[in-house]
Amino acid sequence: MRVCEGLQPQAVFRIFEEIAGIPHGSGNTKAVSDYCVAFAKGLGLPAVQDARNNVIIKKPGTPGYEASEPVIIQGHLDMVCEKEADCTIDFAREGLQLYVDGDFLKARGTTLGGDDGIAIAYAFALLEAEDICHPPLEIVLTVDEEVGMLGAEAIDLSGLTGRRLLNIDSDEEGYFLTGCAGGLRADCRLPVRWRRQEGRSCQLMVHGLLGGHSGAEIHKERANAVMTMGRVLKGLSEKLDIGLAAMAGGLMDNAIPRECTATLVVPEADSAALAELAAEWNDRLRHEYGTSDPNITITLQPGETGSFSVLDYGSLSKSLLLLRSVPCGVQHMSMDIPGLVETSLNPGIMKLSDEELQLHFALRSSVTSRKYEMLDRLVFLTEFLGGEVAISGNYPAWEYRADSPLRRLMADTYRDLFGQEPVIQAIHAGLECGIFSGKLKGLDCISFGPNNYDIHTPKERLSISSVQRVWQLILEFLKRAK
Repeated sequence: MRVCEGLQPQAVFRIFEEIAGIPHGSGNTKAVSDYCVAFAKGLGLPAVQDARNNVIIKKPGTPGYEASEPVIIQGHLDMVCEKEADCTIDFAREGLQLYVDGDFLKARGTTLGGDDGIAIAYAFALLEAEDICHPPLEIVLTVDEEVGMLGAEAIDLSGLTGRRLLNIDSDEEGYFLTGCAGGLRADCRLPVRWRRQEGRSCQLMVHGLLGGHSGAEIHKERANAVMTMGRVLKGLSEKLDIGLAAMAGGLMDNAIPRECTATLVVPEADSAALAELAAEWNDRLRHEYGTSDPNITITLQPGETGSFSVLDYGSLSKSLLLLRSVPCGVQHMSMDIPGLVETSLNPGIMKLSDEELQLHFALRSSVTSRKYEMLDRLVFLTEFLGGEVAISGNYPAWEYRADSPLRRLMADTYRDLFGQEPVIQAIHAGLECGIFSGKLKGLDCISFGPNNYDIHTPKERLSISSVQRVWQLILEFLKRAK
């Protein structure tokens, strides 16, 4: 028996469950892309799959709608693969373990992939339906959205004739998004050298953090495990002769890191002092983040004694300087839209290898010049310390369109169906609408979706009742879009 059997709308949840059974993390989308092509062919519909695994599928309008202007339904195929520390799922080879908890659909120990599997499910339910009215449909499914919108940047849209686009990649029902920040990924690399140090090894951990989406939840003042580790290490180094043997934290540049670990080496005589200092840091951070991240925890686990390879003093100093000096979190708030974050950056991944310390950032801003100002700060600091910065996934902001017939029709439809006003707003998180607007002249687009909470974390949960209401909204909109 399927986990989603009996959930409404049946077709949407059946397809969502099929997608959840296919590994489809960013960079691993071939299988899910092939599924999409096979799905279309099974319905006798034309499908185009490009070299990057982007997919475009077309379906004619239903009787009476054949000559209507097409509607583009758009989402992305990849998901953020985050999991709990004790979860054994291999995202590269295994599907998700779904379960129903009241009104919510969840995945055991992992992200759910509602961002953006629900868009695929809605689109394919439309493709196979024979009892609904709709204009010609052009389904556009991109890859690697979560790591810089790489699929949207590469996809050829010249075969599309529609100029009305529904981006189903938002996570709050009743909120229609009409603009978003632009962004890029910056990978900072700082060369390191090593030395030997005698003493006791200890594993220092920053854990228990909430994490979250680095765009949608960056304003919530949650702790960043990577930056917190840098702060703690700097504080410990001021009191003790610590050696740093290993360090890693975060899994995705666009997710606020929830955990970070470091292997330290200290003289045996300083072991007790290190434990006391770690406990003090735990109390200090619990106090600071008592409201925004109440379960933040610093733990220390003693290891063996011996001789260990640790960063030499120069590399340790530069690494700590980088971690303590790079900006993190909200940098500017919009002066035009109350409550909207304008500019932010998130150090989402940190790795210490034999050759270098790596810090991977997601930069976002709705003001292009400020995006590059943040990048300049990272480059200046990293190069000053002897490192270098690589840039990828540079995507434009999606600018608000004052006159939008699509937005008016969607708002009217929502108001008539549910008897309440929708919220029209811009967001700080990145959406592919900006890239599509640059490729399709005159494009009118809107982004929306059902309630999906704590995306990019293992606590992600999709509201079943909200999925049904948004399905009703889509069907009624298409009926009126003649």
